[in-house]
Amino acid sequence: MIVQQHINIRNKRASFDYEFIDKYVAGIVLLGTEIKSIRLGKVSMNDAYCHFVAGELYIKNLSISEYDFGNLNNHEVRRERKLLMSRRELNKLERKLKESGLTIVPVRLFMNDRGLAKMEIALARGKANYDKRQSLKSKDAEREMDRVRK
Repeated sequence: MIVQQHINIRNKRASFDYEFIDKYVAGIVLLGTEIKSIRLGKVSMNDAYCHFVAGELYIKNLSISEYDFGNLNNHEVRRERKLLMSRRELNKLERKLKESGLTIVPVRLFMNDRGLAKMEIALARGKANYDKRQSLKSKDAEREMDRVRK
C-alpha cells in the first residue's frame, strides 16, 4: 500500500509582489528524479515565471534540487518545464498576456489525489510599492487583532 504524502509548496513572494487576477491549475512535465525531489520538498519558486513558446506554456527558473540518490542521469536544476493545460485555457491566457502589465506567476506546487504533480499558476499584475506597504499594514493589523483575542 502506497502512503500518499501531502506536498504543498507555496510561492510566498508572489502574493507580496503581485495582485492575482485569475488562477489556473496545470499539469507539469517532469523527469523521474524531479518528482522524487519534489516528494522530498526540495523546490524553490522564488524567481520562477511562465512564458509562451510556440503556443505552449513553459515555466522558467523553477528550481528543483538534484535528487541525492540520482546517478549520471540526474536532471538539471533550473531547466524549462512544460505546463499542461487545455488549448482553450492556453489561448485565453495568451490573449490576456498581451495586455500591458500582466504576467503569469507560479503560486503553488502540489500533488493531487492520484499522486500527480500540479502547478497552480496565476495571471497577475505587479504591485506598486504603496500597495506592498498597504498589504504589510493589513497583515500587521490582523496579527495584532489575533494577539488581543487570545
